[in-house]
Amino acid sequence: MPAHASTRHTSPKRIATNTDEHSQSTFPHIFEPLDLGFTTLKNRIVMGSMHTGLEDRFYNYGKLAAYFEKRAKGGVSMMITGGISPNREGWLLPFGGTMSNPLDVHNHKKVTDAAHKHGAKMVMQILHSGRYGYHPFVVSASPIKSPISPFKPRQMSIKNIEQTVEDYARCASLAKDAGYDGVEIMGSEGYLLNQFLSRHVNQRNDEYGGDIHGRMKFPLEVVRAVREATGKDFIIIYRLSLIDLVPDGNVMDEVITVAKALEEAGVTIINTGIGWHEARVPTIVTSVPRSTFASDTAVVTQPMGSPVMAANRINMPDTAEQLLAEGEADLIQMARPFLADPEWVNKAQAGEVNRINTCIACNQACLDHTFEHKRSTCLVNPQACYETELVYKPTKSPKKVAVVGGGVAGMSASVVLAKRGHDVTLFEAKDVLGGQFNYAKVIPGKEEFFETIRYFRNELDYQGVTIKLNTKVDDEVLKSGLFDHVVIATGVVPRDLAGKLDGADAPNVMSYAELLSGAKEAGDTVAVIGAGGIGFDVSEYLTARHSEPLHEIGDKVNDPSYRPEPQPIDEWMAEWGVNENPDYQTDGGLERPESITPKRQVYLMQRSKGRLGKGLNKTSGWVHRAHIKSHGVYQMPGVSYEQITPEGIWVTTPNGHSQLLRVDSVVVCAGQVSVNDLMPKSSDKDDSKPVQKNGMTYHLIGGAKLAGELDAKRANREGAEVGAKI
Repeated sequence: MPAHASTRHTSPKRIATNTDEHSQSTFPHIFEPLDLGFTTLKNRIVMGSMHTGLEDRFYNYGKLAAYFEKRAKGGVSMMITGGISPNREGWLLPFGGTMSNPLDVHNHKKVTDAAHKHGAKMVMQILHSGRYGYHPFVVSASPIKSPISPFKPRQMSIKNIEQTVEDYARCASLAKDAGYDGVEIMGSEGYLLNQFLSRHVNQRNDEYGGDIHGRMKFPLEVVRAVREATGKDFIIIYRLSLIDLVPDGNVMDEVITVAKALEEAGVTIINTGIGWHEARVPTIVTSVPRSTFASDTAVVTQPMGSPVMAANRINMPDTAEQLLAEGEADLIQMARPFLADPEWVNKAQAGEVNRINTCIACNQACLDHTFEHKRSTCLVNPQACYETELVYKPTKSPKKVAVVGGGVAGMSASVVLAKRGHDVTLFEAKDVLGGQFNYAKVIPGKEEFFETIRYFRNELDYQGVTIKLNTKVDDEVLKSGLFDHVVIATGVVPRDLAGKLDGADAPNVMSYAELLSGAKEAGDTVAVIGAGGIGFDVSEYLTARHSEPLHEIGDKVNDPSYRPEPQPIDEWMAEWGVNENPDYQTDGGLERPESITPKRQVYLMQRSKGRLGKGLNKTSGWVHRAHIKSHGVYQMPGVSYEQITPEGIWVTTPNGHSQLLRVDSVVVCAGQVSVNDLMPKSSDKDDSKPVQKNGMTYHLIGGAKLAGELDAKRANREGAEVGAKI
């Protein structure tokens, strides 16, 4: 094995995150400054690049500046913007954000000034989309269409390459004029420079193709030109793909060769890229274990003289500290965790780890929004990218507020209301907070959802909210409490098919809530009615090999300190076909996925015809579909349900045949019904308007307002919005 070889962690090492066990000295490596020679980073935490959508229009740069200023104030040492194109061909979207004209400098100064107020370095990412662009001007190393853009690229001529090198240099020079401390050259995730580096796209036979030395000629020319244009006292980060995860991708020896050449060409820091956007291996969704690819970073770190930055599924201080302490990286880049909590660094330094609003890697409001051409935000922090619009101003007139329902919507409203200075009492009928998140958190691969409930529990205490569990609220309770406002956040219950489907009340039938709460246990063969997001979650719960039976966990599932073990990294890699050796010599780091024997035989059914899972989220839906396919879930679209018997469920198939599925259990995932009995009736059809009753103002939010597919994004936002308005 080569000298730079290493071994992967078989599972993430979890360190307790309770403030009694932590102090400011718990993370000495995180808070050690890093001397770059000409400048110093005050700590080892970097906010990585995220495309928010604010970069693309000049009139949004005030909002973008407020977004970065909040995170700079939160203690991060350096921040990297979303991708800014060096020319028109490099646009991600038509008229996307560019830095190609001196007129662009004025808008960007708003961003750099905001960051520098609080001692953070500000770096602009230069991103040329190559064949990933959504416009007709796309170019690439070779004329090979990508699977994520409708436009076939034009092969770049040598003259085109030379002009693009000049465009990068001009872009970096203008960035320096705008006050940026450096630039990051995006060379990973399958964008243009990555397309040149890899045989997956680069099929040229000229000086820019062939072996790795020809394929890296263009990226090296870009770095040299940028260094010449900006001088020696300017940070140049190169985001290098450490494992492509696509056919004909590079091997680790080639990655090391490129990294060393980039260092010699003038790069200050090597950043980590993992996988191409078109890869059929998930890299950033919540089911990817924490720091899965850190060992690849370690292999690159060892032979380098320049600092190397680890990234990808790092979201809490214990993980970051461990990677730095073990020498696997010199810096830690986190992107989405700073959407979730701009105060991440300050809280870690103050020993308030339990108050960190942890990124759960759901992608629902960040990356999904990006691919839908919407402004990004965050499911667990709806204020992200809306800092100037969703404002939590201290109240001048404190009110007494009752929040009924301790799910995401109710907890969100309670935290914001109390933060603003209101006197808040949160009522919950059950003995635990979390609502529908308590079902989501037990799905294998969604262990991070425990963190959101932990955050809210601690934040409610910190903000002084009075919590009353096991309390059924009625009109008398509210009247006797002398409340000024009442927020109804009582959520949803599963739709019951009793009376609509013969046998739906039989002992072998259960709702998803009964299954995921541990109230009932499924047998070895299971039919799942309903193939929405909940049906997919239930199917994964029933078939995943590393799921922990709830009857074995018992009451621990609601213990604030309990965390289920995630899937071991080596098992995850074998399942997805990733080479377990970080010094991999297989193309793109891929190998044949291992065959899987599921824990149960599951039939997933839906009434509508067509592919199951059409409504799943764009960036994570394909992962769920791949999971149930690899785990042998039998997918049945276009079926009608006839009756449930002790032998199983009778269905009519699309061809009109009646068929008995012999199953031990039937799990119903047929939607939800709002629980809003406490909300006074209003003559106004707009249920978003407050209603008066008994001298109190009632507000309806979350699932109680609109039953949906467990829409925590909407619930959290509505809670924050009502909290900001009262």
